[in-house]
Amino acid sequence: MPPFSPFMLGVLASVVAGFGATTLGAAPVLFLGNMKDSTRNLMLAFAAGIMLAATFFSLLLPALEQAETIMQSQSGAALGVIVALLVGALTMHLAHAIAPHEHFGMKGREGANAARLARVWLFVIAIALHNFPEGLAVGIGAASGDLSSGLGVTFGIGLQNLPEGLAVAVALRGEGYTRKAAFLVAALTGALEPLGGIVGAGALAISGGLLPWALAFAAGAMLFIISSEVIPETHRHGVERGATTALFGGFVVMLYLDVALG
Repeated sequence: MPPFSPFMLGVLASVVAGFGATTLGAAPVLFLGNMKDSTRNLMLAFAAGIMLAATFFSLLLPALEQAETIMQSQSGAALGVIVALLVGALTMHLAHAIAPHEHFGMKGREGANAARLARVWLFVIAIALHNFPEGLAVGIGAASGDLSSGLGVTFGIGLQNLPEGLAVAVALRGEGYTRKAAFLVAALTGALEPLGGIVGAGALAISGGLLPWALAFAAGAMLFIISSEVIPETHRHGVERGATTALFGGFVVMLYLDVALG
């Protein structure tokens, strides 16, 4: 018997890619000075490229293959995957509309220290909010039984969480939090990711027939996050071209790794 069940693999992968990677990413705040916004944006853009490639090659393509096997129809499989993809995106849109959050560093609500501090916490909420579907994607990918898919999405999201963890810690340090407090809060933003992993892996444990639709749902949620949260954050501070280059760099790296691991 394998040492871990598919459910446990999904949960463990979400812990590593979510809480583990976020904590590791935040660790430099304990001994490093402030990071330039441009440097942080380039790191996030590279991670976004990896995340984008993982969404397509580790979530959508396996979803289409599994759906076609189940439905015995290419057109029917494509339509089913599209519906699940759009439902995933719509779910994240509604979650963003309900939960208070804000992109850190954007103009607006400037002025008093209390207002700036509130904006930092809205940014923290935004990071924590989109960690849930990331965990969902990792849990589904790792529990799917497809080694290439599981490794691809775990690696992609884990790498994306490294600069995110540092971004939260740096933002809190900029508002006067101690190094230890900034590190701990940043690490905790990754705590929702294992919860998403439990939901995703649990859904597959209940019924393996949910796999293609779960993969597509997670892909839709991820695409929404990449477009709504990550890319806009990187296209500021005068590094738009560099951010685009970094995104392509991350995408081709993930493409190569997906082929090599496959």
